[in-house]
Parts: sequence; C-alpha cells; structure tokens
Amino acid sequence: GLDLPLVTLVGIVLADVGLSLPDPFAAERTFQVLTQVAGRAGRSARGGQVILQTFAPEHYVIQCAAKHDVDGFHKLELEYRRQLGYPPFGRLARLECRRRDPLKAESEAKRVLQILQEKLVTEHRSQTTVSAVPCFFAKVDGVYRWQVILRGPDPVSLLRDLRLEGWRVEVEPISLL
Repeated sequence: GLDLPLVTLVGIVLADVGLSLPDPFAAERTFQVLTQVAGRAGRSARGGQVILQTFAPEHYVIQCAAKHDVDGFHKLELEYRRQLGYPPFGRLARLECRRRDPLKAESEAKRVLQILQEKLVTEHRSQTTVSAVPCFFAKVDGVYRWQVILRGPDPVSLLRDLRLEGWRVEVEPISLL
C-alpha cells in the first residue's frame, strides 16, 4: 500500500455514504475503503489517529472499521448475507436491458420480468426475483438502462429458453450498480 510516513492524522468525512448504495456488496466495499484509508495513518514511529465522521455510528461496518475488527465484520456480514440469500449462501444474476428510448427500456424490462415471474410460479419455486427497476446509473451515453435481479440457488436456470436479445446478463455480478 501507499506509505506516507509523515501522515499521522486521517479524517474520513461521510464514512457511511457507501452504505446507502443499493448494492448487496455496499457494506463490504465500505468496510474495505475505511480500513484502507485508515491504514494510511500511523505507519511510522510517530503513531497516528483516524477520525470517522458518520451519520450511522452504530452501524456494524462503522463499528468494526473503527476497531479494525476484520473478524467481527466478516461474522456480521456473513450472517446478513445468509439471511437474505446473498452470496456465498445463494447466487445472483443481473439482467440489464439497454435501449435509446426510455419507455422501450422500461417496457422490455417489465416484459421479461413478467415471463420470469410466470416461470417462478410454474417451474422454479426455489428461485426469487426482484422487480424490474432502473439501474442506479439509469442513463449512460444516451442509453437508458433497466435491470432485473435474480436470486436463489440457481438463478441461471430461469433463463433457459428465454430470448434476451439486446440484454446483458451477468452471473455472480460484483456490483449491482
């Protein structure tokens, strides 16, 4: 990592901002960033201090980062993911529809969602789906983006025999943004 021996104080403003992102991996990323940034202070014999400014001082990510409690964070994060069926306790697939016309993007996403919901009822009861929603970055380079998130033991099984022309499919995405 970056070694700045004269840095003895690191301040992290809005340390919790990443926790507000609509992504199941937001806590992990926030903990990672806080730990990395805090690690810049006190690398020399001078020691160091870290100040976290947050609106969520009781959140387990902030608490564990402040104590540099990696094991505690892992334990709490894994329990959270287990309860929601997120990896490593379940699998995710992200389907992204891109269209130049915002209404076509929305209607196509909802069309595919309807097909998937029908398959859930008739064939794949162990899978779940989240509604079709605009992507976090809904418009990129003049293209409108909508997504459908699938979660379960084998979300890819829902995609068999499904025509997804013009869709981007990510199995085990590293981000839902």
